[in-house]
Amino acid sequence: MNAPRTINEYLEQLRAALRGADPALVQDALYDAEEHLRAELADQPGRDEAAMLEHVVGSYGAPDEVADIYRDQEIRIQRAIRPPPSPQRHSVLGRFFGVAADPHTYGALFYLLLALVTGIFYFTWAVTGLSLSAGLSFLVIGIPFFLLFLGSVRGLSLLEGRIVETMLGVRMPRRPPYPSQQGQPLLKRIGAMFTDGRTWGTLFYMLLMLPLGIIYFTIAVTLLSVSLAFIGSPFVKAFGFNVINMDVDGFSYYGPGWAGTIALSLVGIVLLFATLHLVRGIGRLHGQIAKHLLVPSTVA
Repeated sequence: MNAPRTINEYLEQLRAALRGADPALVQDALYDAEEHLRAELADQPGRDEAAMLEHVVGSYGAPDEVADIYRDQEIRIQRAIRPPPSPQRHSVLGRFFGVAADPHTYGALFYLLLALVTGIFYFTWAVTGLSLSAGLSFLVIGIPFFLLFLGSVRGLSLLEGRIVETMLGVRMPRRPPYPSQQGQPLLKRIGAMFTDGRTWGTLFYMLLMLPLGIIYFTIAVTLLSVSLAFIGSPFVKAFGFNVINMDVDGFSYYGPGWAGTIALSLVGIVLLFATLHLVRGIGRLHGQIAKHLLVPSTVA
């Protein structure tokens, strides 16, 4: 591999060396490298960029060396933060009830409940920003406002990524996208932001989060409420209350007897664990949706 003579060449070689790695890891590595190299260049304003790179590569590392370091660090970090694996269960019943011992189940459950709040916020922010940008487009402040709005969208994307990684266990970027257009004319940088698929993917994700948040919250609350109500039915009956009390066409129905109530409680237990399986599956699916829309695959 030829020695890079510019920062952009160094970044391209680093990206090539990281080909096949997680796109979120690639984004973090590119951001760190560009930030370090441009800081070194700014500290030595009179020095040639090629000469500076030759000096920095000796301390920071060649692109392939930096790529190996990031791959090794990623393995160690993931081992350190990953929750202990659940015991392997080979029976059908063991796998079915073992979902309660999986930490990702409760992270996904909390995310589904939180998604209604974040979905409303993201949707409101996106719609308000787009509406104001369109309304101000005929004024001088229209373009600066829209660029500021897009910057806020990227910041929210990074925040959502941290939430997704913490609760759903999907690797997301820990650094913002590296500014590949830095040093180029303003109009070209603006055009690159408009043509960047990550910009529109993030906006689509923010709009999508409202219907998804409503669906997630409804599924979680409804199924959990029904299953817990079924499970608690024997306790309700033990205190002298009827589980079901209906009056239809003059005929009163006071619910099942003890055998039916216990059977209803068993159904509630099965429904509760089935709900946990569904919640964990939805969490995994949403993690892939977030990964696809918030992390550009082109970085790898």
